[in-house]
Amino acid sequence: MSTSRREHEEGGEEVRTGKIEREEEGEEIRFAAIRGAGEDEMPRVLLTRRQIVAFGVFVLLVVGFLYFVLPNLAGVSSTVHHLEGGDKWWIAIGVVLEALSFAGYVVLFRSVFVVNADPPPPPGRIGWRESYEVTMAGLVATRLFAAAGAGGVALTAWALRRSGMAPRLVACRMVAFMVLLYVIYAGSLLLDGIGLATGLFPGGGSFAITIVPAVVAAIMFAAAGAVALLPGDLERRLEGWATGAGRFSHWVARAAAVPALAASGVRTAIGLVRSRDPGLLGAAAWWGFDIAVLWGMFHAFGSAPSFTVIWMAYFVGMLGNLLPLPGGLGGVEGGMIGAFAAFGVDFNLSVLAVLSYRAISFWLPTLPGVVAYFQLRRTVARWKDEQGVLTTADARSGSAAPAGALHGC
Repeated sequence: MSTSRREHEEGGEEVRTGKIEREEEGEEIRFAAIRGAGEDEMPRVLLTRRQIVAFGVFVLLVVGFLYFVLPNLAGVSSTVHHLEGGDKWWIAIGVVLEALSFAGYVVLFRSVFVVNADPPPPPGRIGWRESYEVTMAGLVATRLFAAAGAGGVALTAWALRRSGMAPRLVACRMVAFMVLLYVIYAGSLLLDGIGLATGLFPGGGSFAITIVPAVVAAIMFAAAGAVALLPGDLERRLEGWATGAGRFSHWVARAAAVPALAASGVRTAIGLVRSRDPGLLGAAAWWGFDIAVLWGMFHAFGSAPSFTVIWMAYFVGMLGNLLPLPGGLGGVEGGMIGAFAAFGVDFNLSVLAVLSYRAISFWLPTLPGVVAYFQLRRTVARWKDEQGVLTTADARSGSAAPAGALHGC
């Protein structure tokens, strides 16, 4: 082999080694949960005209079935007339309760991403108005697009990165935020399921509607606990597997980053709970006031069942958000109505209460959310004017902790 060829190969090996080292140092961290948009571009869904038409037709068909066909099958004639005949005071109370639910979401957002962030966003960058814009735009993205809320996560992460927060910090805090929200969800299924099954709570219910959800919740807690116990230097421990130049090494490096990030996010959530920050009560407010809307709609059209029954049926129905439907439209309503039927609640009353609840919780915030989306675009443009275009190198340099050394965020 000639000297020049050997030098060329050695030079290529040095380039590959340098690239691997840069990836290990965290200069090229990618997280699948928040990919899909460039650093400077707002996440968007590219839709063809045919897809838009199909989406509109789907929404109209689902709404028509839920509000007209299903009630007629159940013997509730003229659903719109019955919805209009509900107690106006209870409906107004439901609107106020829903507003309080969204307020709790904003408070939780600020607690996780602003008040307790380390390092925090640039001073004055994310105030109450910006927090409202980010959360409302993210929520409407969650409701209008499927994939269990991935659209809202992507938009929120994009806005936070554009505010000047480091990508790894954003990803870790997003995990902590979701953990704080869904620990309420899992805890409710576990406590209410056991309480209903054992008779501690009124309402009864079969094994399938009480114990099965409780078991699922217990598995969720066990999985989160196992993730939290992963070593903080997991990526470093797998470094030997990831230092090769082949495709296997590349996948090992990327696969190690996911559990390490999840563990860091779970530990951060636990640390936030231990700090006893009152802002974390926003998670309970988000769920609690939303459940109270459903409870109020039962009162608007008749008498409500036991609150523990509403509590369980609500969270069982929310599993419909996992279906590949915009905002779980159709799946959530069907799940809730079916859960109430399993508890022996009057079917006609359940239909009216659930549909009126969804009219408030799903449709009412949509217009403010769309407005917030466009406000957020202007806010991001203002951030650019204040600090200039944030380059990729600048964003990544904010992540001071090397890959694998992040115990919290």
